[in-house]
Amino acid sequence: MSNKKILIVEDDADVRLGYQVLLKANHYDTFFAADSTSAVSEARKQQPDLIILDLGLPAGDGFIVLERFRANMNLAVIPVIVVSARDLQGNKERALKAGAKAFVQKPWDDSELLTLISEQLGLPNIVYLSTAKHPYPEDT
Repeated sequence: MSNKKILIVEDDADVRLGYQVLLKANHYDTFFAADSTSAVSEARKQQPDLIILDLGLPAGDGFIVLERFRANMNLAVIPVIVVSARDLQGNKERALKAGAKAFVQKPWDDSELLTLISEQLGLPNIVYLSTAKHPYPEDT
């Protein structure tokens, strides 16, 4: 069985590294987009099984990316988990209404995030937590 592919849309390189370490340790293949424009093109090119999306992105915020994903019938079926340091209440509701399957507040809990990923992919919830330290900037 091949590994599931996860597109991580995140502009902060340190945060991308944190995702990569955690997800690789749990047997996911990862690839990245650092802004809203490359997010859509990478999703089309890679056809991921799941997308992790930050809201604070250059060239348009994560809500614009969600709209673009939902407007494309090939991308609309891919589950999206929004992970953001932005205001929880208003942004969570808006993200879920825009089509996200879940919203996670930064700094994220590794076990919670991995459980959500497993649920969205229909996989058993087996979590291998990495011992590496993850960067969690509060302002992204």
